Amino acid sequence: VQLQASGGGLVQAGGSLRLSCKASGRTFSNYVMGWFRQAPGKEREFVAAIRWSGGTTRYTDSVKGRFTISKDTAKNTVYLQMNSLKPEDTAVYYCAAAPSLIHSDFDQGNRYDYWGQGTLVTVSS
Repeated sequence: VQLQASGGGLVQAGGSLRLSCKASGRTFSNYVMGWFRQAPGKEREFVAAIRWSGGTTRYTDSVKGRFTISKDTAKNTVYLQMNSLKPEDTAVYYCAAAPSLIHSDFDQGNRYDYWGQGTLVTVSS
């Protein structure tokens, strides 16, 4: 199984970026796909997740209304559209895949079996 994250970069505060996570190596129809981030000197935190089948989503409070997670089943790709970016969004963003999570566990990083390599997002003030 491979998760290939891309789309990071440098952006000014208030700007937008779209991250992509291309999944391959198995069928993900029963999986939950998540985005996590880790800022320098901080612990990894949950950002957003989506159930591959059905599209149920969950977001951490700090990104609600600014970030949108979506999927393209035909391309086996999950996206994270990030708008109104803030300097505190600066982090390495990781995509991950977990089998059969209940909604209340979408934010539990230790339940995710597969992780991508991360893509750096830097938001300048």
